[in-house]
Amino acid sequence: MAYETLQLFIDGKWTNGTSGITENVINPATEEVLGQLPHASQADLDAALSAADRGFKVWRATTPLARQIILNKAADLMEERKSEIAQNISLDMGKPASEASLEMDFVIGCLRWDAEQGKRAYGRLIPTRMAGQRQMMIKEPVGPVAAFVAWNFPASNVMRKLGNGLAAGCSIIMKASEETPSAA
Repeated sequence: MAYETLQLFIDGKWTNGTSGITENVINPATEEVLGQLPHASQADLDAALSAADRGFKVWRATTPLARQIILNKAADLMEERKSEIAQNISLDMGKPASEASLEMDFVIGCLRWDAEQGKRAYGRLIPTRMAGQRQMMIKEPVGPVAAFVAWNFPASNVMRKLGNGLAAGCSIIMKASEETPSAA
């Protein structure tokens, strides 16, 4: 099984970035170089911010039910690639394959949970102190989210940020760990 080709995903396209800078991804168990991780340039970051802003305007207008359907489809795709993703997690960080597979089970379940919970963005009425007034709280997407992920649970940490942010209607810019980038 081949290691994941690592690229930046910006504005709906895979790219090697424009910085020309890459970093070796090392298997900690064997010290083998697994692949090259491209680094983003300032221009790449600006493009990602612009895309996240445009994407937010579309995604926030997408109904919670439609977002749930899309996120469940993503969970289905991860389920289809579960063994491949788990193998790459194992290579990235030296985690036993069985633990990486269990992490993927959690990730898939987490995304399905977030997708379902996204439909429950209920508001509420808040009792007031004064007669004739009404106070309401309405949950709305806040905007593009910047998410930074640690190495120790590379798929779980990614999904804990992506799943609930996307389910809530926010766009996201994800910066995965350089040590364990393949799950992202």
